Order: sequence, then C-alpha cells, then structure tokens
Amino acid sequence: MIPHIVFVDRDSLPVPVPAFGFPHRYTEYAASTPAQLIERCHDADIIISNKVPFTAQTLAALPALKLLAIAATGYNHIDVEACRRQGVAVCNVRHYGDETVAEHAFMLMMALMRNLPAYQRDVAAGVWQNAAQFCHFGAPIRDLQGATLGIVGSGGIGQAMAQRARAFGMTVLFAERKGAAVVRDGYTGFDALLARADVLSLHCPLNDETRNLIAQPELMAMKPGAVLINTARGGLVDEEALVAALKFGQLGGAGFDVLSVEPPRDGNPLLKARLPHLIVTPHVGWASAEAMARLAAQLSGNINAWHAGERCNRLD
Repeated sequence: MIPHIVFVDRDSLPVPVPAFGFPHRYTEYAASTPAQLIERCHDADIIISNKVPFTAQTLAALPALKLLAIAATGYNHIDVEACRRQGVAVCNVRHYGDETVAEHAFMLMMALMRNLPAYQRDVAAGVWQNAAQFCHFGAPIRDLQGATLGIVGSGGIGQAMAQRARAFGMTVLFAERKGAAVVRDGYTGFDALLARADVLSLHCPLNDETRNLIAQPELMAMKPGAVLINTARGGLVDEEALVAALKFGQLGGAGFDVLSVEPPRDGNPLLKARLPHLIVTPHVGWASAEAMARLAAQLSGNINAWHAGERCNRLD
C-alpha cells in the first residue's frame, strides 16, 4: 500500500523539500490547528510537523500513523512517550542551524553590549544634532574583549557560540545543570556562573526541568548590568520577571528571539515593554536561506531512511 505523507504546517518551512525516494501520496496544508489534525491526518502513515502539537489524545486517534517527522530540532510539542507506546517512530532535524542560531545570538549580544538600539533611538529623536560635543554620550558602551560569556547548553549551538566569543577575546564558561550536586570538569556551577557572567546566553532545550530556568531569583543573582540572550525557547525565562529586572536596572539588556507563546496573538510582556535595552526578534534565528535548505534536506533524508529501514534521527 502506498504510504500517505501529510505535512500539517507547510508554510513554516518556506523552501523546497527534496523529493521523497519512494512511491507515496502527498498532502500538505499551509497551517493546521490541533483541532484539525484528526480529520486531516486520519489515514496518514507519515506526518511532517514543525510546531503543531501532538498530544497522547491526538495520537490515539491516528491509528495509521507510523512516523512523525519533526521539521525542527525542538520536540517539546510532541508527546514522545505516547508515540513510543503507540509504536510511532519520531525523528527530528539536528545541527542544521548551529552556526546560524549562534550568529543570531552573537548579533544580539554585540548590539546590546554596545547599546545599539538606544543610540539608534537617540539619533532618530534628534539628540545628536543638539549635542554640545562632536559625539553624543548616552547609554554605556562595553567591549566584548575581556568580558565573560556564560552559556547554558553545551550542544552544537552553544559550542558555536563559544567559538565566536573566544575569537573576540571573551572568557567562556559553560553552566552546570541548575541544582546539580556535582560540577563536572569543564563546567561552572550554575549559581557561580550567574554571578560571574557579563552575558548569559541560553542554548538548552525546554522541558520540565528547564521551564522558568531563569526567574526572579536567578535574575537577581546575575551580575548587575549583565545581558541575557535567549535564542532557545521562550519558556526558559519568566518574562514578567525579566521586564521588571530590565526596568529596575538589574540587567543591562536582553535579546530574545523566542517567546513563551508564538505567535504572540494575545500580546506578551516583552512586546509591551518598549525598552531601548530590549531586542525582540520573531523567532528567525534559524531562518537563513542556507539553514532552511539544510533542514529541508535532512527532513527528506530522515523520511527516506526510515522508509528504507535505515538509521535516521530517531527520538523514540
């Protein structure tokens, strides 16, 4: 029987996907809500999903499903244990955006350490034109050379971020797991890292252990004036607490490419803040043309490998 492949949120990957190397029937939808999944995927053998959630209840209503191919690295929206119980293989796409996301995080760090948004605002407001000197001295400007970067998450993106930071003369520390009793070689205790880092950059997955990893206590424990970068997942940080820390001057800046709910149709504390030392980008750190092409190729490769009974990036 020819397998039916359904891509439930095709518009989330705006590049061509290489052809699958076996006979199949293919259906795609620009986007899908969780409520539409059962109707659209009732006879699907293979489902491709980027960010559409699949709960145990939804999976139980899809008895034909054999493979759930995630068009991304993160899989916190998939009940992997339910897939395992149901015999559904799950695969994701890995390391396609390590360099790309690291570049985005590095860009945010540089802009905030130099207070670029604040100076852009001042120039637009005519402050420079009225300055008494040849330049306008506004928000503080700091060098990366000699500063300390703390990284949470030592995977591909974290390592790529570290490589770039060292090239700029920064000291790089990798954080041990929060609450860990033992600090591994090559890592720094979580609390000690918070106190030392001039910049803290998050590159870890979102799960039950990391949700609200950075909340009010952690923000207060950070080095005064430090910069917080998050290009991982929005749920890692308590957003209300972050805005308060920025407004009260505990932090020197924050750069976020992710929010707790995306898209933020009902608003978000970070979008309401409108602070010159806060940069929010719309989850595009991964979205260079080169990275998306690598993602699409690996996505197709995962499905072809699974169908051929070969090794793919399985999670289950």
